[in-house]
Amino acid sequence: MTKILETDVVVIGGGIAGLWLFRTLNTLGYKAILLEQGSLGGGQTIKSQGIVHGGTKYTLTGQLTNASQAIASMPDRWRNALAGHGEGADPDLSSASILSNFHYLWSPGDLGSRMTSFFASKALRGRVDVLKKDQFPDIFKHDGFRGKVYQLNEIVLDIATVTKVLTAGLEDRIIQVDWSEQGNATLKTGDTGDIDAVELTDNTGERITLIAKRFVLSAGEGTQGLLNRWGINEPKMQVRPLQMVMVRHTHPEPIYAHCLGTTPLPRITITSHPDKDGKWVWYLGGGIAEDGVKQSAEALIATAKKEMKALLPWVDLDQAEWATLHVNRAEPKQNRLLRPDAAFCQPVGNGIVTWPTKLALAPNLSDEVVKMLKDADIQPSTDDFAVPGTFTQPEICPNFWQDSFKD
Repeated sequence: MTKILETDVVVIGGGIAGLWLFRTLNTLGYKAILLEQGSLGGGQTIKSQGIVHGGTKYTLTGQLTNASQAIASMPDRWRNALAGHGEGADPDLSSASILSNFHYLWSPGDLGSRMTSFFASKALRGRVDVLKKDQFPDIFKHDGFRGKVYQLNEIVLDIATVTKVLTAGLEDRIIQVDWSEQGNATLKTGDTGDIDAVELTDNTGERITLIAKRFVLSAGEGTQGLLNRWGINEPKMQVRPLQMVMVRHTHPEPIYAHCLGTTPLPRITITSHPDKDGKWVWYLGGGIAEDGVKQSAEALIATAKKEMKALLPWVDLDQAEWATLHVNRAEPKQNRLLRPDAAFCQPVGNGIVTWPTKLALAPNLSDEVVKMLKDADIQPSTDDFAVPGTFTQPEICPNFWQDSFKD
């Protein structure tokens, strides 16, 4: 006989958006379950640079954009959660690791009077601060550096630790699923276009029908496959690829910064991540990663070596190890494959389809979903519930660079 498990919300996908939402819903008293096919925080989340953007990199045209406005409040929202006193039902992230309290922007030469004036304007007050040389991060306190450095109100996080904090204490409400034909999970749909249930098979072979008032799809690139199983044609997904570069070395000074180039996109964005052997892994994004999708790994690494020599000539990377990583950014489809401005949430029947757009916008996505639940008069249940302990729970994704270099 099939058991029935009734819940308020089923969140499908355990990346940063699904995890933040899952934590928030449980804090608010909703009976929420999370289903994850791979590892928690895997996919785009662990492959991100961990920067909680405040939108400054979207202002490099010298004017505010919709994207920069939509994301402007996110760093303070995250800072409050990281300090242990988040807004409303925001999670307590005080146990997560902060790699850098600020991200920076540097110009290798003269910035130009127009951009200098814009960064000093009231429009960016509290988001950008020009630094004097004695305030520079150590990486720029070298005789070979002649440019300007700006401090941005942006945090850089160790994403694996954020994932761990968001799941702590809720492990018994998280289930590993396999959506393949021979897997343990099936999305059941009816004639009305709604999701009727998720049918699960536990480790003992017992069938469980999971029923919810709302099913939230937050599976990143995997959302398209779920939409196909559901038989839904809208919204459509787009994928914007990157090829990131990783550099493992022993230079003692980390760097967390965008380099200003000649286009609205940063010439290069670098974050630094400690590895298990006490070395730094510099992770290179920005323009070099956008252009890198057109190159082989070998050609991109050669380009990256030249860039690093030109931009940071005092850093010796002759003995460094180099590797690349392909990343697909999954988003709602836009005209001309442009980047969406904010988190995306669209109700479809008894489901909600979401993409966060940026890691920083996870709280924004959660706000929108909670609002949709309240607008539909879906209130938190007052009774307790428990997921049977006969399911496998997914592991937290380790930092990807641990196995990216050959010893």
